[in-house]
Amino acid sequence: MKYPAFLRLSPLLRENLNVSLTAVKTNKLRSILTIMMIAVGIMALVGILTAIDAIKGSVTDSFNRMGASTITIRSQSLRGQSSEMRRRIRNQPTITYQQAMAFIESYPIPSRIAVYASARSMLEVAYGSEKTNPDISVLGVNPDYFPVNALELYSGRNFSHYEMNSSGFVTVIGSGLLTLFGDKEPVGEFLNLDGRRYQVIGVLRSKGASFGGGADKQMFIPLGNARSVYGGDNMNFQIKIQPLEGQNSRNAYEEAEIRFRTVRRLSPSDETDFRVDRSEDMLERSMETMRIVTIVAFIIGFITLLGAAVGLMNIMLVSVNERTREIGTRKAMGATSRIIKQQFLFEAIVIGQLGGVGGILLGILAGNLTSLGMKTPFVVPWPWMFMGVAVCLVVSILSGYLPAVRASRLDPIEALRYE
Repeated sequence: MKYPAFLRLSPLLRENLNVSLTAVKTNKLRSILTIMMIAVGIMALVGILTAIDAIKGSVTDSFNRMGASTITIRSQSLRGQSSEMRRRIRNQPTITYQQAMAFIESYPIPSRIAVYASARSMLEVAYGSEKTNPDISVLGVNPDYFPVNALELYSGRNFSHYEMNSSGFVTVIGSGLLTLFGDKEPVGEFLNLDGRRYQVIGVLRSKGASFGGGADKQMFIPLGNARSVYGGDNMNFQIKIQPLEGQNSRNAYEEAEIRFRTVRRLSPSDETDFRVDRSEDMLERSMETMRIVTIVAFIIGFITLLGAAVGLMNIMLVSVNERTREIGTRKAMGATSRIIKQQFLFEAIVIGQLGGVGGILLGILAGNLTSLGMKTPFVVPWPWMFMGVAVCLVVSILSGYLPAVRASRLDPIEALRYE
């Protein structure tokens, strides 16, 4: 029975592979050092890209947690502004409660609109003899704040309109404050805050420790109470708009700027003295920055890998010089130049792939240790893993080709005479 040509060559290929594996095992120290060189290059490449992927996922998740398709209106910073703009901002530095309410009344796009302001930060909150660390923030909010920011109640309820208008001493707390209560149900209990007692009416589900997850260590009180207790008209309010489903976010954004300019009594020739940001634009800017970082990281990893490739080529050339007699013996026994070339290419590929596997594992570990330190989720970078294997294969072939060609061109008589 006549077999196809590629099946008839398979025993030779197997023999060459065995010879290559034996050579790798025989020169253990050299092989280990070479494998480590490749592994370090791949680790740098995969590790950096894994960490970046983890950060990307965290940033995207955080924007989703903060509320999808939202528009935020906040006061403008003086930094980088013209003298005329600085004068206007100094005259009207904050967004007042009256301006926020006037905007809600005039805004025509069907939306949920959250109004909120920071009341205090870095506070201790007490329940009986139990106290938190001084890292609790207090925000004055309206009832729409929670759905707009994708905050869900774990138990209890939201603020009522009566509590908002009567400045009631009630609070919705983040899950980070549950440690105060032990096994007791917190809803209905009273917390001591700045010498005042607030009744807990609701508890939020945990948002985690990632970027945007600060709600876990926050207390939320009605806007009216925040104004009467923590600053009145001196507070700087922010407005967050979430257009209802089916509304065009770009139109909503443009309408928000127009309406708030009217509320601020700006003439058509005046520059806008407040900021309007879309969450999609912020996310896109963040992703663009991450794309640039990814390109830079890839270049750094590639340069590291290029150094490893040069090292592999040098070691393979040294190996050819040291094994000249072996090459001459194999040629004298009938091995062709093609078989000798295959032997050294296989050897380079085996070393490269072993280094690649080690580098991928170390890269995943290093990348996820970095993401763990930044409290971002664990990532298995399948695309980068496959890319690492492919890159190692290419590097191995390129690094091993010149030494393989040099070995295949040795004259068997001269090789046998080599000392």
